[in-house]
Amino acid sequence: MPEGPSIVILKELLKPFEQKTVLNVSGNSKVDIQRAAGQKIVAFKSWGKHFLICFKHFSIRIHFLLFGSYRINEEKETPARLSLNFKKGVINFYACSIKLIEEPLEEVYEWETDVMSDLWDPKAAKKKLLAQPEMLACDALLDQQIFSGSGNIIKNEVLYRTKIHPLSKTGSIPTRKLTELIRDVRTYSFEFLKWKKEYTLKKHWLAHTKHTCLRCNLPIIKQHLGKTNRRTFFCSNCQRLYN
Repeated sequence: MPEGPSIVILKELLKPFEQKTVLNVSGNSKVDIQRAAGQKIVAFKSWGKHFLICFKHFSIRIHFLLFGSYRINEEKETPARLSLNFKKGVINFYACSIKLIEEPLEEVYEWETDVMSDLWDPKAAKKKLLAQPEMLACDALLDQQIFSGSGNIIKNEVLYRTKIHPLSKTGSIPTRKLTELIRDVRTYSFEFLKWKKEYTLKKHWLAHTKHTCLRCNLPIIKQHLGKTNRRTFFCSNCQRLYN
């Protein structure tokens, strides 16, 4: 599943299609994608893992789920969920969830929760974390209403970098440490973006998919933890458990 930084990259790649008119639409989506035919794209936006194609009176929300993908001026052998054709070029989306949003996006999204947004508000994130003191750290970093755009890679790397055990309860993490955690989610997200563009992201992983702790030279533990039961990589020696 693409995380927030990858969606930002897609938004940047599609910039040339802004203010262009969709000539025709195809795809196997069950929603009324034909509404986009003949419409001009006003803007491309992102909120966390949601990619948004904005028209004058509505928007198309794309969520790539676990196996979604896209192609620009190319096609895959599998049928597209949504295909937007222009005078010069085509955008194809595959194996993704598509939804039409009728309301103004400002009424749908809290932009301050998006870790990649200029409107990101760390104080709001802390307030939400403190309001749920029993929440596990591994769940908190995947909660899109707190850290929109943070995914499993960001979760594992940030918890390792801040030396916080994934089963720590947010209410038990010291204030200073909680502030560090919130700050590093955003810091790492932009590092993720930089490394992704350089095609070097995996080279910078410290814990995700790793076998040995770089700090302790002890085995990295792999478990499926939290409500989402996602893969979690951590060191039980240097990542402190706050409970």
